[in-house]
Amino acid sequence: MTSKKRQQLVDTAIELFYAHGFHGVGIDRIAEAAHVSKKTMYHHFRSKEELILAALKHRDSLFRNNFMKAVEAAADTPRERLLAVFDVAQAWFSDNKFYGCMFINAVGEYAEPDTAIRAACKNFKRQMLAYIEELAQDAGLERPKQVAAALSILLEGSTVTAQVSENPDCARIARHAAEVLVEQALPGPRDRPPSLSPDSPV
Repeated sequence: MTSKKRQQLVDTAIELFYAHGFHGVGIDRIAEAAHVSKKTMYHHFRSKEELILAALKHRDSLFRNNFMKAVEAAADTPRERLLAVFDVAQAWFSDNKFYGCMFINAVGEYAEPDTAIRAACKNFKRQMLAYIEELAQDAGLERPKQVAAALSILLEGSTVTAQVSENPDCARIARHAAEVLVEQALPGPRDRPPSLSPDSPV
């Protein structure tokens, strides 16, 4: 029962923080929505920051696992999976409960460096980048690390743009750019645009 109540608080906190922001949601509101007393809440979490950290870590695990499963289900080959990252993002952006990236939102509200909250957000982004780099390696691309960094920036940019502009087609636009990057990174001689020359940072 204790474990169930704790998870109930975490799940409720994720939903409320994601939709309304971290500063916009207080302890009382979370306790009420989770149908627990404040005493029970403080039994599991000594502070709101501790609850935020638990929510971010659980969101990290859930999001990445679901995202990766969706990518694997959307494509059969490594190269197709690399581009399917943007197809999965497209579906995410089109959801009526899309409020941007929870981790970008968290950094926006807790911008102080060297905090546990910021570290949790940075860890999520590192893990997502590592996943894209793994896909790039599996696809046999030249300089997979650099290509993954560029694709990650496309994904991040489209996520923020979709949130701010409320335009769900951002992922489709990013996918077109990703196709060019992937094509230019395939092994073999070809004309490369200046941005993807051997001396380019990407």
